[in-house]
Amino acid sequence: MSSLRRIEIADATEPLARYAQSMEEGPLVVTRDGQPIAVVLSVDNADLETVSLSNHPGFLEVIERSRERQKREGGLSSAEVRALFASEP
Repeated sequence: MSSLRRIEIADATEPLARYAQSMEEGPLVVTRDGQPIAVVLSVDNADLETVSLSNHPGFLEVIERSRERQKREGGLSSAEVRALFASEP
Protein backbone atom coordinates (compact mmCIF):
# COMPACT_ATOMS: atom_id res chain seq x y z
CA MET A 1 0.00 0.00 0.00
CA SER A 2 1.17 3.53 -0.74
CA SER A 3 2.32 5.87 1.98
CA LEU A 4 0.29 8.86 3.09
CA ARG A 5 1.77 12.05 1.73
CA ARG A 6 1.24 15.47 3.32
CA ILE A 7 1.67 19.04 2.17
CA GLU A 8 1.02 22.34 3.92
CA ILE A 9 -1.47 24.44 1.95
CA ALA A 10 1.02 27.32 1.86
CA ASP A 11 3.52 24.99 0.16
CA ALA A 12 1.02 23.58 -2.37
CA THR A 13 1.97 25.90 -5.20
CA GLU A 14 1.78 23.46 -8.12
CA PRO A 15 -1.37 23.29 -10.28
CA LEU A 16 -3.98 20.84 -9.01
CA ALA A 17 -3.45 18.73 -12.12
CA ARG A 18 0.15 18.03 -11.05
CA TYR A 19 -0.99 16.65 -7.68
CA ALA A 20 -3.79 14.64 -9.29
CA GLN A 21 -1.34 13.04 -11.72
CA SER A 22 0.75 11.71 -8.83
CA MET A 23 -1.94 9.53 -7.27
CA GLU A 24 0.08 6.34 -7.84
CA GLU A 25 2.29 7.69 -5.03
CA GLY A 26 -0.67 7.54 -2.63
CA PRO A 27 -3.19 9.99 -1.16
CA LEU A 28 -2.10 13.57 -0.55
CA VAL A 29 -3.35 15.19 2.66
CA VAL A 30 -3.41 18.97 2.56
CA THR A 31 -2.82 20.55 5.96
CA ARG A 32 -3.04 23.98 7.54
CA ASP A 33 -0.77 24.43 10.55
CA GLY A 34 -0.31 20.65 10.58
CA GLN A 35 -4.05 19.90 10.71
CA PRO A 36 -5.72 18.06 7.80
CA ILE A 37 -8.13 20.21 5.78
CA ALA A 38 -8.44 18.27 2.51
CA VAL A 39 -7.28 15.16 0.73
CA VAL A 40 -6.52 14.39 -2.90
CA LEU A 41 -6.91 10.69 -3.57
CA SER A 42 -7.42 8.29 -6.40
CA VAL A 43 -10.94 7.13 -7.19
CA ASP A 44 -9.96 4.15 -9.31
CA ASN A 45 -12.87 1.83 -10.00
CA ALA A 46 -15.42 4.45 -8.95
CA ASP A 47 -17.86 6.39 -11.07
CA LEU A 48 -19.05 9.96 -10.53
CA GLU A 49 -22.24 8.82 -8.77
CA THR A 50 -20.25 6.74 -6.26
CA VAL A 51 -17.93 9.63 -5.50
CA SER A 52 -20.85 12.02 -5.12
CA LEU A 53 -22.82 9.73 -2.82
CA SER A 54 -19.82 8.93 -0.64
CA ASN A 55 -19.90 12.50 0.66
CA HIS A 56 -23.63 13.25 0.50
CA PRO A 57 -24.97 13.90 4.04
CA GLY A 58 -28.44 12.51 3.25
CA PHE A 59 -27.04 9.30 1.79
CA LEU A 60 -24.62 8.86 4.69
CA GLU A 61 -27.54 9.30 7.10
CA VAL A 62 -29.48 6.53 5.33
CA ILE A 63 -26.44 4.24 5.56
CA GLU A 64 -25.98 4.97 9.27
CA ARG A 65 -29.69 4.33 10.00
CA SER A 66 -29.45 1.05 8.11
CA ARG A 67 -26.40 -0.01 10.11
CA GLU A 68 -28.11 0.82 13.39
CA ARG A 69 -31.23 -1.09 12.36
CA GLN A 70 -29.13 -4.09 11.35
CA LYS A 71 -27.42 -4.05 14.77
CA ARG A 72 -30.80 -3.91 16.55
CA GLU A 73 -32.86 -6.24 14.39
CA GLY A 74 -30.35 -8.34 12.50
CA GLY A 75 -30.46 -8.92 8.81
CA LEU A 76 -30.93 -11.50 6.12
CA SER A 77 -28.30 -13.98 5.08
CA SER A 78 -27.28 -14.09 1.44
CA ALA A 79 -29.14 -17.42 1.12
CA GLU A 80 -32.33 -15.78 2.44
CA VAL A 81 -31.99 -12.91 -0.03
CA ARG A 82 -31.44 -15.31 -2.93
CA ALA A 83 -34.53 -17.29 -1.86
CA LEU A 84 -36.60 -14.09 -1.74
CA PHE A 85 -35.54 -13.09 -5.24
CA ALA A 86 -36.06 -16.60 -6.58
CA SER A 87 -39.64 -16.63 -5.32
CA GLU A 88 -40.61 -13.36 -7.02
CA PRO A 89 -42.49 -13.56 -10.35
